[in-house]
Amino acid sequence: MTAHLRGAPDRDRFTAETERFRRELLAHCYRMVGSAHDAEDLVQETYLRAWRSYSGFEGRASMRSWLYRIATNVCLTALEPRPIRVLPSGLTGPYDGPDRPPRPLAPGEVAWLEPLPDAWVAPPAGDPAAVIVERESLRLALIASLQHLPARQRAILILREVLAFSAAETAEILGTTTAAVKSGLQRARARLGELEPEPVDLLEPADQRARALLDGYIAAFERSDVGLLERVLRTDATLEATPFRDWQSGRARCVHMLGAYVLGTPGDWRMIATAANGQPAAVVYHRDADGALRADGAVVLAPTATGVSRVIKFHDPALVTAFGFPDVLAH
Repeated sequence: MTAHLRGAPDRDRFTAETERFRRELLAHCYRMVGSAHDAEDLVQETYLRAWRSYSGFEGRASMRSWLYRIATNVCLTALEPRPIRVLPSGLTGPYDGPDRPPRPLAPGEVAWLEPLPDAWVAPPAGDPAAVIVERESLRLALIASLQHLPARQRAILILREVLAFSAAETAEILGTTTAAVKSGLQRARARLGELEPEPVDLLEPADQRARALLDGYIAAFERSDVGLLERVLRTDATLEATPFRDWQSGRARCVHMLGAYVLGTPGDWRMIATAANGQPAAVVYHRDADGALRADGAVVLAPTATGVSRVIKFHDPALVTAFGFPDVLAH
């Protein structure tokens, strides 16, 4: 009983001191591993480890950097046995072969990148103490590129350039030297420069132009309207979807593939607008043989002033409920 009474205030103090960092730690773990669900599990593990060692926390580092040390090392341990998560464009160049329907890869053949619902990391309204996660650091193009860096270089780059920890703080978090951090950062920057696509000036999700493009994309699917798709996409647009290896480059190819093999007839698809990775997105439902609109996945757009430059569709029905929407839509 005495131990229990002594532990309760400690747990209350621990929660008060650490809980405000949960959302930014989730974003950090997501940048490291490229999976929203894995990131959630890793944050849980971070808090378990932090609680177990809380009595030994002596305040030599800030609570924030102490938690980042635990979270980063939890992520590095988790990444050791795992293949990197990728998008189709990280596997091969755009498809330029004969016309044919897209072919899915076998389950488990590739570990696919997942989108991150904005709601998971957005600070609570009216909470001035919440740390605002920079949207640019969660863009899908960046997250996809980060996964191709060696895990420790990835950690160094994120800690230094996204989270603005000093070289000394980063060395402390990773249990290494400042010199090793500096050389790791140089290599990571060089590799990222090779991996990242040409920079595109994306519109913010709240921008009316971005919302108009998302609304147009949704309407094109719900009406099975190829002409509307052509008006929404940029000439150089790309289209990729997990779990398919082939991806399309150029509006003509994108529109043809969607029109020939995906759009179907009006009413086959239903989409609901949301946001992911700091970009406009939608959860996707497809009408089954019984007429029910069932969860199909999520789509994330890269909107620019001249149209949508990139469409990434994630065929994973579980994403719909992860975004907070029902598995089946009522008629």
